[in-house]
Amino acid sequence: MSTPSPAPGTPTAVVDGAVPSGGPQPAAGRRGSLGPVGLVLAGGLSVQFGAALAVGLMPRAGALGVVTLRLAVAAVVMLLVCRPRLRGHSRADWGTVVVFGIAMAAMNGLFYQAAARIPLGPAVTLEVLGPLALSVFASRRALNLVWAALALAGVFLLGGGGFDTLDPVGAAFALAAGAMWAAYIMFSARTGRRFPQADGLALAMGVGALLFLPLGIAESGTKLIEPATLGLGAGVALLSSVLPYTLELLALRRLPAPTFAILMSLEPAIAATAGFLILDQALTATQSAAIALVIAASMGAVRTQVGRRRNAAPPQ
Repeated sequence: MSTPSPAPGTPTAVVDGAVPSGGPQPAAGRRGSLGPVGLVLAGGLSVQFGAALAVGLMPRAGALGVVTLRLAVAAVVMLLVCRPRLRGHSRADWGTVVVFGIAMAAMNGLFYQAAARIPLGPAVTLEVLGPLALSVFASRRALNLVWAALALAGVFLLGGGGFDTLDPVGAAFALAAGAMWAAYIMFSARTGRRFPQADGLALAMGVGALLFLPLGIAESGTKLIEPATLGLGAGVALLSSVLPYTLELLALRRLPAPTFAILMSLEPAIAATAGFLILDQALTATQSAAIALVIAASMGAVRTQVGRRRNAAPPQ
C-alpha cells in the first residue's frame, strides 16, 4: 500500500519551489536534491516492506487486526509528537478531519484485504489507479487520455487479459483502496488548509484508529495484545506510517512537489520487490510489464499536469 502523503500545510513555501535569496545555484541544487530524493525512496521502501511484514502478520492477527494495530500505534506516536490543539476549531474543521480519518481507515483496511488475496505488486498497481484517475480528471487535458489508456492496458495485462490470474475479490479490494486513496488526497489537502503543521494528520489517525478498533477486536480479540503480535504490529506501524511520514516531511522541505509525486509512482515496483524478497511472491514477465505501464502512465500524467502549471504561471 501505498503510503498516504503528509498533510500539505506544513512545507508549502518550500514545496512550491521558492528560490533562496542570493539567486539560483544550479550545481548545488542538483547535488542537494540527492538528499531529499533519497529520503523519499527510503520512505517508499519503508512503506512497502512494512506492508510485506503486515502480510506475514495476517495469519496471526487477521487483516483487520493488522490494520487496527498499525493505525493505533501510529496514532499514539503522532499524537504524542504533534500534540495537536483540540480547542478553537470550527464544526467544519472537525467534519473535514473526521472524513479524512474515515478515508484513511478505509484505504488501509481495503488495501490489506487485497494484500491478503493477491501479491503486493499487483495490489499496489491496481491501487495507484485511484490517484492516477484523480490526476487525469482534475487536469482535463486530452493528452491525459493517453496516460489513462496506458494504465488500463497495464491493468489488462496484469489480469492476464481477463483477470483470470488474480483473485477477483482481491482485485476489487485493491481498486476500492485506490478510490479511497484518491479521497484521502483530496481531504488531506483540505485538512492541511484547516490545521497547522501535521495536527490534522495526527487527529485523523486517531479517528481512523478508533473506527477500526472494534473491527480488530471482533476479528482477533486478545490476539492483538499478545507480545509477539503487538511487537510485530508496532513494527508495521513504524515502517508503514511513522517512519515514511517523517522522511517525506523532511524531503518536502527541499524537494518540489512534482518530483515528489513522480517518485511516488514508483511504489508498485517497490512493492513487487518487497513481495519477492520477503514473501517470495515472484512476478511473471507479463505482470512486470503491466506494472511498468502503470508506472509510466502515472509519471506521464504528473508531468503533463506540471507542464500545464508552468505554462499557466505568470512570468517572474
